[in-house]
Amino acid sequence: MIRLTYLCVLFLLVISPVFGYIDPGTGSMLFSFLTGLAVTLYFFLKNCLLRLKNLSIRTNKAIIGEKPTFVFYSEGGRYWNVFKPIVEEFHRRGITCSYFTSDLADPGLQFQSNYIQVRFIGEGNKAYHTLNFLEADICITTTPGLDVLQFKRSPGVKHYIHILHAVTDATLYRLFGLDYYDSVFLTGPYQIKDLRTLERLRGTKPKRLEVVGCTYLDELALIAKSIVASPPLETTTKTVLVAPSWGENGMLRRFGMKLLRPLAESGYHVIIRPHPQSFISELPTINKLKKELAHYSSVEWNEDRENIYVLSRADILISDFSGVIFDYLFLFGRPVVYADFNFDLRPYDAADVDLEPWTFRTLRAIAHPLKEEEFFKIGSYLNSLEENKDRNLALAKAREEAYANPGFAGVYATDQLLKIHSEL
Repeated sequence: MIRLTYLCVLFLLVISPVFGYIDPGTGSMLFSFLTGLAVTLYFFLKNCLLRLKNLSIRTNKAIIGEKPTFVFYSEGGRYWNVFKPIVEEFHRRGITCSYFTSDLADPGLQFQSNYIQVRFIGEGNKAYHTLNFLEADICITTTPGLDVLQFKRSPGVKHYIHILHAVTDATLYRLFGLDYYDSVFLTGPYQIKDLRTLERLRGTKPKRLEVVGCTYLDELALIAKSIVASPPLETTTKTVLVAPSWGENGMLRRFGMKLLRPLAESGYHVIIRPHPQSFISELPTINKLKKELAHYSSVEWNEDRENIYVLSRADILISDFSGVIFDYLFLFGRPVVYADFNFDLRPYDAADVDLEPWTFRTLRAIAHPLKEEEFFKIGSYLNSLEENKDRNLALAKAREEAYANPGFAGVYATDQLLKIHSEL
């Protein structure tokens, strides 16, 4: 027996190392496979642990009390305007629902109604823990990525609905943003085609797509009317608002001082309003720009929760692909300049759709392009802007395609919610 053991050890020692070689291509594939397997296993085990810990809680409904019919979930107070017209319509009709938020400063927490339960459910993982074991017939949210990473489909929810919070393309979410929702509430009819294309390409279950309008824009329109009715400020200096999106394609991260320095020296009053996500995902970039622009008296930074007031102050808007462009054009109709560059679609759902996104096609017709090589003369560029009849016609067309049922999105959304519930 001992001799046999020695032979086995000797065999292992002299075995040729050639059989352990993995070529670089195979090694890369193996690494990707193992990484994906590890991530999948991590979330699987994590969810199993959460379910075990939450078993007793779910038994007595301690998470949310009695099972509600409708639950609205908001990541933060900036989305209250998306939900407010619907919640108000629920209150007007005497329909009960729950409004959950991950923001203690969310104005929705102050909503007073015998029919509406409002609740702060915590931030980050604490919020996802509640959502992943939610008990409700229908969950309505602006949060993309259901069943992709942390935000999982709860067995206690019958139907998930995503409601868009901008009139831009529904495919400009990060990959798989809307794939696993049961329904999507759209702002305009043009958004249907690309979502159906993604369903065919990916073989995902067809969603219920309902064009209800833009609740968020309806709410801003009401505020804008009162602002426009106010006396204008006495000033001879024109104001330029810089309001970009966030991420690697966002203007602040992509161009930074190359754009902002000549703008600060252009003679215009400049307001810089970063996207709220920038303060989470790219705060070092924001802080660096603030420091470099600190000595320019013509520059101010805006971090208001509502964008409507700073939009009303601007004579010109400069942006990239942010939905704020359409807020500004649809509500105020003033000139918009957009940074004209090659947009990297790879992180977005739109990368899988052959047709160029509606947002970019429309921008060329309704706004003024600004190329990087023109940044140095931005002052004279802004001074030369002129509106024309073609742009006005294109703006009217864009509004018709992207902004259905203006002023009544809350009513249409409520009607659809009741219809969907009746069919469950």
